[in-house]
Order: sequence, then structure tokens, then C-alpha cells
Amino acid sequence: MMSLIISEIKSNIAVITLNRPEKYNAFNREMALSFQKTLDECECNNNVRCVYLTGSGKAFCAGQDLAEITDPDGPGMERILKEHYNPIVTKIRNLNKPILAAVNGVAAGAGANIALCCDVVVATQSAFFIQAFSKIGLIPDNAGTFFLPRLIGVQRASAFMMLGDKISAQEAERTGMIYKFFADKVFTKEAEKIAFTLADLPTKGLAYTKRALNKSMENNLMQQLSVEDELQQMAALTKDFKEGVAAFFEKRKANFTGE
Repeated sequence: MMSLIISEIKSNIAVITLNRPEKYNAFNREMALSFQKTLDECECNNNVRCVYLTGSGKAFCAGQDLAEITDPDGPGMERILKEHYNPIVTKIRNLNKPILAAVNGVAAGAGANIALCCDVVVATQSAFFIQAFSKIGLIPDNAGTFFLPRLIGVQRASAFMMLGDKISAQEAERTGMIYKFFADKVFTKEAEKIAFTLADLPTKGLAYTKRALNKSMENNLMQQLSVEDELQQMAALTKDFKEGVAAFFEKRKANFTGE
């Protein structure tokens, strides 16, 4: 039986591939629960220092499999949100390792918003993003209404969500929706290069940075300064901080171990 989530470790990088290519990697219950399990395994595996998320075939992810939503014997909308997608977004944001979304094709609906809640998002030049929800009378979920306005502003987010525009990789980069796009022929090489860079950096420091960014979504200035104080003191106790300082004074490349 084909695995709907393919996971393999490559030099401290967990490569997670959404694998329903015949359905453009649209999520069903089995795939969503398997993805959650894989994220948990990445969290617990000390050898994993970066997660690389991509899709098989022509698409990154076309969102939710609508056949499952409309199936009278299916899980239903409430369970899909509470048991599939909300835990996925939460696990991505709480993962103590950076997660890179390598968008290799269309990212639509839930697929687009799962990508956008990752730490770094890159796309191949031929990829596009679409908030497809308005086309079927739904609202953006998977924290789309949370992250997209913060990435590109309320006006653009509102227009993209209501009109369901197809957003090219070039426009996504220009508006700040994603970090970078790359030409198709070099996309995998360039995306993997970023993943290897992330995996070689101080893992705990990156996790604390991620935690600070999460808190910044809800804090005022004074609260955020307090968060920075706490996390900076924690970062200063890591072995990687000591190694980074030593490398700076010795004028050499730091050898971070993620500790």
C-alpha cells in the first residue's frame, strides 16, 4: 500500500513528502493523521535539525479532498478542522526545529495555508498559490486568516481570499508572502541548500527565535521585550552560543551541534 506521507532523513534534515500525486496531494484523514505523526517523530528525533516539506508529482498540495467532506460517512467538517488541520498548524508552529516549505507546484486552499505557516517558504517559478475557499462558499482555514494578513497586509489578504486570485510565485515573493522563488530547473538544488544551511545553524537558538516570533503575534512591546529577555538568557546557556563566540574570536567557521 502506498504511503501517503514519505519521510526520510538526509544529513540531519527530515524530508517529508506529501504523497497523493494522483489527487494533487490533497489531504484526507489518513494523510492528515500520518503527517501529524511524522511531525511528532521529527520533534523527538535529536538527529533532525531541519524539516523539508514538499509534495510529490506536479503539486505541493491542492488542499482538502472534497470527496471526503461531502461523503456522508466521512469525518465531517468539524472533525476535519479539529482533528486534522488545527493540530497540523499547531505542531508546525511549536516544532522546535525550523521547517522549510518547498512549494514545488500548486498550493491551494489548505495546502497554501499549511505552507504559509512554515518558517521559511520557497517556491519554484511555475508554482502558484490560491485561496480557493471563496469558490466553494467556505472561509480560509488552517490559520490562513491569521498568517496571510500579517505577511502581506489586510488589504491584499482580503482581496486574495475573497476573489480567489491565482498568485504566481513571483508575485508571492514580491508581496512578502514567501521568502524566495527559484527557476524550475534549479529549484530543488536551491531549496535543499537553504535546508542544509538551517540544519547547520544553532538549532536551539532557531527554536527560541521561532518561539519569540510566535509570542510576537499576541504581545505588546513590553511583553515582547520580556519574552526576548527570557529566551536570550536561555540561548546564552547553549553550547552553540559558546561555540559561536569561540569561532568569532578564532576567526573560523563555527561547528554547531544543535545543543
